[in-house]
Amino acid sequence: MARPQHRHLLLALGLAIASPAVAAGEDQANLAPYKMLRSLQFVQDSVALGDHSAAEMQRFMLGTIDQRLRSADASVFDDDRNVDAALVYAMSGGNPATLEYLIARDVNGYFDNRVTDVLRKYLSGKGLLVAKTLVDTANEYRDKKIGPYLALVGGNVMVARSPDEALKLYDQARLSAPGTIVEEAALRRSVAICVEAGLRDKGLAYSQRYVRRFLHSPYASQFADLFVKLIVDHDHVKTEDIVSIVSFMDESRRREVYLRIARAAGIAGKAELARTAAAYAQSLAGEPNNALGALADFYGNMALVSTPDVGAAVKSIGSVADSELSPRDRALRAAAKSIAEQVLQPPDPASLTQASGSKPANEEITSEQAAVATADGSRPAEIAVPSEPADDGAAPVLMPDGAEQEADPSFKSFVTTSRSKLDEIDGLLSQESN
Repeated sequence: MARPQHRHLLLALGLAIASPAVAAGEDQANLAPYKMLRSLQFVQDSVALGDHSAAEMQRFMLGTIDQRLRSADASVFDDDRNVDAALVYAMSGGNPATLEYLIARDVNGYFDNRVTDVLRKYLSGKGLLVAKTLVDTANEYRDKKIGPYLALVGGNVMVARSPDEALKLYDQARLSAPGTIVEEAALRRSVAICVEAGLRDKGLAYSQRYVRRFLHSPYASQFADLFVKLIVDHDHVKTEDIVSIVSFMDESRRREVYLRIARAAGIAGKAELARTAAAYAQSLAGEPNNALGALADFYGNMALVSTPDVGAAVKSIGSVADSELSPRDRALRAAAKSIAEQVLQPPDPASLTQASGSKPANEEITSEQAAVATADGSRPAEIAVPSEPADDGAAPVLMPDGAEQEADPSFKSFVTTSRSKLDEIDGLLSQESN
């Protein structure tokens, strides 16, 4: 929901830009590009802070600035602020062809070739070819108007090559432009790096900063995906840290995040985390019969399928009405129940018997038997390797070097089916994260 004061400001801004004569007495055709860019930055920062109604104005401003830059007389770029405006426009979602247009007509050398070269490579998808130059340029311009934008672009390029260097550039970008869409993007992408690189503590720190500053951003749902993945994919995340970060959200968002953690943790087999998150979600569900409470209970019990409480878990998840589950959750329940049935199925007695011709494990072949077998030209019978017993907690039997053991057909079927169901669950988790 757009904030009232932002609506009024944006309305005034839209009237000023669209009007033939602006407040300063300049007509739109002669308005300095850097002044128009300030309006664009204001609109984009408003979007990042939660004024989603500003998105339409952002598209309008990008188109208006594009026209102004293309129609501007070359003398406009005598003012360095307009040069910077053109570069920032290109890095703020503007038309890359406009930058090419300006560079091709820059006979007076207004644009720094090093900056334009790296930006052209980046905007054409070839940023890795100039990664080092881009980092050096971002550091050189760090105190200039274009510094935060170059640092953000540099971080985007360095993610694949050096996550540590990318984090440094994102830190540089957000600290140079606090409260802006640049900081929002830098924080969100820093969390993404931490998820992939296993930087749990840094990821939690970035997450807390993001929640405190940009909870209402239209990109907050992407952050929520990353935050859930950070919690579930990394061990030893303290419950108090999760609660501290989530506490900055409103009640509905807290409930949603806890439910998503419970679901992802259940699929990942992290029963304790799933139950803890489900308990917090239940505490925020309101009435005892609330559907969200039932959903939290479902996720908590689903996590028990991989524990000794599998029987109770199956009974509980089976009692949830289909109407209270999404199609993906119904598929998840079916997969969990199938695995539980395999776990609870009694072993086939035939799979526990020895092959009919084998000797007991404790009966050794005698020297006389060996001598007789050798005398008539036959090879002595090999000592049979006992088939693997049912799991009783003892250490597994080691096979002799080079020996192979034929698995019982029913055991093979169990393994194949279980792996298939686990693949189904992995697929569901992949769909959820996308």
